[in-house]
Amino acid sequence: MKKQVANIISASRIVLTLALFFLFHNTLLFLILYIICGLSDVLDGYIARKMKTQSELGARLDSVADFILFTVITVSIILWMKNEILIFLPWIIITAIIRCVNLAIVAYKYHSFAILHTLGNKLIGFLLFTTPLFILYQHTAILWIVCITAVLSALEESIIHITSPTLNINRRSIFKR
Repeated sequence: MKKQVANIISASRIVLTLALFFLFHNTLLFLILYIICGLSDVLDGYIARKMKTQSELGARLDSVADFILFTVITVSIILWMKNEILIFLPWIIITAIIRCVNLAIVAYKYHSFAILHTLGNKLIGFLLFTTPLFILYQHTAILWIVCITAVLSALEESIIHITSPTLNINRRSIFKR
């Protein structure tokens, strides 16, 4: 059981994230659950490293949980902002297309599912995680930073997949292996 603690936290993040879809109208409950999801994202990796229980399954489970969390965040932001989101829609669509192409490249090239843990992806993860806090208080200018960073980090991941002969989920950037 001790070896599975980090994986259990990642799996619980998936379930809690899906619950967010039903709470986006209740700001307080959404924020509480949202912060728990964010903390679990940090905690699962920390626990896996501390307990020396890192695994391929854990890394993939974390990637799936991250993908679901950021999909829920994006949909929630779109629902909250309604027509105000239209100016950012091309950026969101471009990022989504690049991310889907990246998943297709990984599936074809490595016969796997993976999202890299690059510094760019970590940065966009942090920015995306904080965005709903700004949106709820009518501070939408952050979306320009988020959109540009999202496209750049997705493109970086594309370059890594195209140029790398092997899959390294923990590759830091196109400059660091």
